[in-house]
Amino acid sequence: MTGVRPKAQGPGPKVQPPDPRRSAAVWVVGSLVAFVLAALVLPFFGPTSLDYGRVWRGEEPDWSILTNLRLSRTLLGLFAGGTLALAGSLFQSMLRDALATPYTLGVSTGASLGAVIAITLNWHLVGGIAGVWAGALGGAAIILLIVMGAARRDRQLSVSSLLLAGIAINSVCGAMILLLHGLAGLSQSYAISRWLIGSLDAIEFQTLGVYVAVVGVVSVLVIRQARQWNLLAVGESWAATRGADVSRSVRTGYVAGSILAAATVALTGPIGFVGLVVPHLIRPRAGGDDRIVMPCAFLLGGVLLATCDAIGRVVLAPVEVPAGAITAFIGGPHLIWLVRKGASR
Repeated sequence: MTGVRPKAQGPGPKVQPPDPRRSAAVWVVGSLVAFVLAALVLPFFGPTSLDYGRVWRGEEPDWSILTNLRLSRTLLGLFAGGTLALAGSLFQSMLRDALATPYTLGVSTGASLGAVIAITLNWHLVGGIAGVWAGALGGAAIILLIVMGAARRDRQLSVSSLLLAGIAINSVCGAMILLLHGLAGLSQSYAISRWLIGSLDAIEFQTLGVYVAVVGVVSVLVIRQARQWNLLAVGESWAATRGADVSRSVRTGYVAGSILAAATVALTGPIGFVGLVVPHLIRPRAGGDDRIVMPCAFLLGGVLLATCDAIGRVVLAPVEVPAGAITAFIGGPHLIWLVRKGASR
């Protein structure tokens, strides 16, 4: 009995590789949808329930609680978290350091030092601006000039010298904060401790509008130069061979990231881990292209911080847990996971 020869089968169906442009569009659109949904939903979370009928009719006090307190606070969280995440992704690419955050180069710590000095000296108003905000912005500006001056050699600014100068200044500012905290009185010490945790509070819409305008313009400029950050992420020599002005790009990135971080720290205090966690969650999934990572980091970073603030409002109600504490609870385990993952590789 002869065997039956199996029929020759043609090649199987070709598997089309995923379209990177479609994947990028999905990530950006999905992040934008999450951002909008957070702005619409999170203001309804709070330690006390609202009468939605009174809210619909615009009656007090429910209407004011929703709009003046919760909505302004949610919008601040969305833009502050987005700003910190964008600054984190910028510094990670520019410094080629996976653990770089908006606090790596010392400007955010300088802003914290300026705010602590303002609290210690009881500065309520400086030039018509809240003393803590003015102190934070002034401290950030001074540290920005010091770090750039220390890292500049032969009219050039390199990533390595900028990183070393930033780490040194960061340590000095941290030590001065601890010193002032120890010398402050009881009420001032409590105010300093609470401010250093980092939290979101209700804010006037006029102030919020100024903040959003400043960080919005800088964020657009940063994202538009994403190709430069892609080149710097490979290396300074590689970027130079591809026609990039390395010194100018580093200077632009440092100044832009410092403005984003300082403006946010002045309003919220030093909220950590957002700039570290969000870019690391996006890069393995959306790819390493900063043209995709940066806008997604801005949108999802805002969602993360605003959600953490909403959780802090309800988890121990009527006591509020600062958003900085919630982000630390999330970011600490994530950092440990990153270290473990790196060690296993």
